[in-house]
Amino acid sequence: MFTKAERIISLRNLRPKKKEGFLKIISIFSFLGIMLGVTILIIVMSVMNGFKTDLTKKILGLNPHVVIQPNSFQISEDFITKLTQEFETISLSKSYFGEGIILSKNNAKGVILKGVDKSEKKIIKFFKNYISSGNFKNFDTNKVLIGSEMAFNLNLKVGDTLNLMSSAFVSTPLGSLPKQENFKVVGIFNTGFLEFDQNVVFLTVADALSIFNKGEEDINIEIYLKDPLDANKYKNKIQKINQNYFIYTWSDLNKSLFSALKVERNVMFIILSLIIIVAAFNIISGLTILIKNKTKEIAILKTLGLSNRSIKKTFFLTGLTIGSLATISGIFFGIIFSLNIEKLRVFLSNIFNLEIFPSDIYFLEKLPSEINIDSIALIFVISILISAIASYLPAMKISKMSTFRALRYE
Repeated sequence: MFTKAERIISLRNLRPKKKEGFLKIISIFSFLGIMLGVTILIIVMSVMNGFKTDLTKKILGLNPHVVIQPNSFQISEDFITKLTQEFETISLSKSYFGEGIILSKNNAKGVILKGVDKSEKKIIKFFKNYISSGNFKNFDTNKVLIGSEMAFNLNLKVGDTLNLMSSAFVSTPLGSLPKQENFKVVGIFNTGFLEFDQNVVFLTVADALSIFNKGEEDINIEIYLKDPLDANKYKNKIQKINQNYFIYTWSDLNKSLFSALKVERNVMFIILSLIIIVAAFNIISGLTILIKNKTKEIAILKTLGLSNRSIKKTFFLTGLTIGSLATISGIFFGIIFSLNIEKLRVFLSNIFNLEIFPSDIYFLEKLPSEINIDSIALIFVISILISAIASYLPAMKISKMSTFRALRYE
């Protein structure tokens, strides 16, 4: 692609003479600008990928992957049997949830009451990972599990009794009143997800049906998959088996959240790519000045028989070399920083005595980072492409240069 002569001339252009010190400064700034742009882009993309993965894991830990609701049609045992036969790897459990109010120690709060199957493996695993006080083994009829934020706000602890009021009404001599039942707190969980920890109360399916005045025909079926990302595929397959039921997935519930994350990630990518574009302007200005200073040498090379195309390629290679080396260096430093971003966060927090990315706001116990090969490859290609365009534009001016005029005035 490039001849030996073109490579030698390009290499000499990268080492300007002492009187061309200004060109050296421009080349250094071009190199540093592209390198920093690529480094920052990789770090930000890695953190955003890590944040998305960490958030997804937490959401998947809190929610079933697929939910089937009766939708005025009772979920029959035949349907459940057909599901277990057709999809042998899935795990099924029964549940019911609704909105209610918690009353305790002169405090009241609107909450989500969720009845779960305490024998389901995924439920057991969830509370084994997140329960911070109490014991899941004590979870039974008239017993509840609450989040750490709710326990703190309502001044509750394991062993306390609370009153739950549902949206269902019961007839009394005084008229219709919301149904209420007393429960004992046997466990407190802490997921690190603020909204979840302060708004959800877990009770058994039987208790949930009782407090909402519902029967077996109102029970939902929750499905847990080996790969949660296949949830939509299973949703479509289950829908074909029986279209009477309402089926939704964990991604349907959090579609707006992940759409916002995707948009934010794309916008950040575009904005940070502008850093590379701005740095590439230094390549354009540097090559333009270099070509202007090398007018005599270019004319001599043309006189010796070197074609316009070859001369353009030498200057193009000069700019592309700066861009390529800067891109490779930026990728190297970007990966190094991404792998050690949490250590850097802790270091800066200790030095400046401030909390970076507080967990109660960002739902993060530590700053996550996930290096994605596809993202790095895309950043590499874009950076090289920008450098190539920035190198090509000034090199094109050489074809308009008059050899006779250049030698005459030199």
